[in-house]
Amino acid sequence: MAASASKSSKSLAISHPIEGLDEPLAQIYTHIHPLVILGVFYFQFDSLVKKPLESLPRTAIAVALLQVLYVCLCIPGSNYASLHPNKGKAGPKKKAAASHSSHAEPGIGFRLVPAFLSLVLSVSLGAPVIAAALILFGAPITTHQLYTVLCGLHISLLAVLPLFYVHGVDQPKWMQIAALNAPVDEVFGASSGTLVGAWIGAIPIPLDWDREWQKWPITIITGAYIGYAIGKMLGGYVFRGSRIKML
Repeated sequence: MAASASKSSKSLAISHPIEGLDEPLAQIYTHIHPLVILGVFYFQFDSLVKKPLESLPRTAIAVALLQVLYVCLCIPGSNYASLHPNKGKAGPKKKAAASHSSHAEPGIGFRLVPAFLSLVLSVSLGAPVIAAALILFGAPITTHQLYTVLCGLHISLLAVLPLFYVHGVDQPKWMQIAALNAPVDEVFGASSGTLVGAWIGAIPIPLDWDREWQKWPITIITGAYIGYAIGKMLGGYVFRGSRIKML
């Protein structure tokens, strides 16, 4: 009986969209973070086209640090929820309650450990799985293997790292996400936008334009970054709390 109740509570744990942290810095940075991510990619784009094997790892390091900064500053982690069981629930007294309990908010050190664990999981688990999925969807299998792995790494840093930070390794939550049954928020929106953007980014590759930027996997990664920014904004502001309806 207790076991079934525990499973039921876990399955309901993701029934509400993720609420951002109430700190002023979090409220500011969450809005500019997509622009920072796009800015880093934009300034590396020429290098990505000319020397992808040099640019992709360098850009991945910068994005990994920015993603760790974002999750630490702006969104509650899975361990954060255990200290704030009412955090994330909407209510008219939310801001007032937060101001009275601000002295009890955990410091940045409390958030760094799960952030770096999420980084490790996104690199060690997310990137290989996404690279394998790219091959299944038509990526070169006999050549450009390192390009595909690095492409999977970039997509994982954008789409998977924040999900690991927010939801940990709770299987029922990940099953909801995989089934597109999770409520839309900035984290789920950014992840969905990244994957959709990467998929759309594959369209220019077979077109006979003979452009350098059409080479694998430049357009895939470009689409992923643009999709991340659009998905985060749409998920956080436009479609927040809604659910994807599968036809």
